Amino acid sequence: MSTLDQTEACYLSATHLVDLYQWKTLSPVEVTKDVLARIKEVDGPVNAFCEVDEEAALEAARESEARWMKGEPKGLVDGVPSTIKDLLITNGSVTGRGCKATDGAAPETADAPAVARMRQQGAVFVGRTTTPELGWKGITDSPRTGITRNPWNTELTPGGSSGGAAVAAALGMGALHIGTDGGGSVRIPAGFTGVFALKPTAGRVPAFPPSAFGSLSHVGPITRTVDEAGLMMNVLSLPDHRDWRALPFDPWDFRTGLDLGVKHLRIAYSPALGFADVDPEIASIVAQSARVFEDLGATVEERDPGFDDPIDCFNKHWYWGCHKMISAYPDAARADMDPGLLEVAEIGAAYSLDDYDRAMDERVRLGQLMCEFHAEYDLLVTPALAVPPFAAGRDVPEPGPGTRWTDWTPFTYPFNLTGQPACVVPCGFNAQGLPVGLQIVGPMYGDALVLRAAAAFEQVRPFKMPKGVAAA
Repeated sequence: MSTLDQTEACYLSATHLVDLYQWKTLSPVEVTKDVLARIKEVDGPVNAFCEVDEEAALEAARESEARWMKGEPKGLVDGVPSTIKDLLITNGSVTGRGCKATDGAAPETADAPAVARMRQQGAVFVGRTTTPELGWKGITDSPRTGITRNPWNTELTPGGSSGGAAVAAALGMGALHIGTDGGGSVRIPAGFTGVFALKPTAGRVPAFPPSAFGSLSHVGPITRTVDEAGLMMNVLSLPDHRDWRALPFDPWDFRTGLDLGVKHLRIAYSPALGFADVDPEIASIVAQSARVFEDLGATVEERDPGFDDPIDCFNKHWYWGCHKMISAYPDAARADMDPGLLEVAEIGAAYSLDDYDRAMDERVRLGQLMCEFHAEYDLLVTPALAVPPFAAGRDVPEPGPGTRWTDWTPFTYPFNLTGQPACVVPCGFNAQGLPVGLQIVGPMYGDALVLRAAAAFEQVRPFKMPKGVAAA
């Protein structure tokens, strides 16, 4: 296969790569080599990867090249460099989960559904991306893999828990990145690093083994463009019998209708959800960005959904999940775990059945309220985050709101409770040159509508990626 002289092949979109492979003007081997070189060049300062398997990636790329030469691609993402968050099991590999207790564990004997579907469709996996220990918090540092840093300023955090995946996307270390989101974990790092992420409707992407966080947890894409996320959703949403909560398979093409715009849609813009304390500069940038939808023909009204902060409800689900996760490890192993994780797990262990039952009732009421809200509004737009990126290695900004990661992520976790689709798009930069994100929330099963609105925004506000790693 002939190759294209492309000095930045690592930044080509997945959809562009597939076209070039089909035209035989670019080789999956050359692209994979370029991505691996990019990882060697820039990953050191940011620590996005906990494992890179060059040999396996190049072998997969050679197999992909042979298929494209025969005109027989394996699937929708054949030859596209991709990554796996280190919470998802992968056949033949140890799932580190950011936890020292996994050292010496036996390799997995199966792929998680998202990994399996991507592999079956020809993706070239270049490595596994970092996560905080057991994915428990909204930044990315762990006892096992250290601190992951923001490419726009390495003194700052990229957020989490899919922080490694977002950093890899931003810096061209792969085109398609599998993340997980139990309280904002694809959307938080997308907001802090200036990439795109989608938390699909609960059950739209099959998952296995079941998460300790239950139905709060979602699997979703992190990419550099909306179109790539649509392509990836066509793969991730393929059925898998192991997830009993998965939605019935829908053959809808998530890239269909991305160019239809937002004309005549009814959009609610909520600057604070009625309870959040938002950085003034972020609030201003997001308010200006919300008006873009009005310019594109939508009806935009400032309106809060009408619920109080559901943090107590979320914590009763989340902290119990943390307790459940660490209970799988012996006492000796817990001594090396993140102290913050141990603290919230202890709180979770003290919850009673009545506590959990009341939290479930509150969750049902919140879901019902949002269903009623979306009978009036097609979409809800909010800031992605209440604060700009802060110092790496910290769980919260200083000074700042509260002592927990949820204190600065009030816009993300409510929609894990409801299970609605929600995405984050880059919408600008603050005075320090740091990305600001806009969140678009849709009604249940409205994933395609969320992507469509994001694509309309991207069309008039193209996303900008860092070309290198920036120090303070």
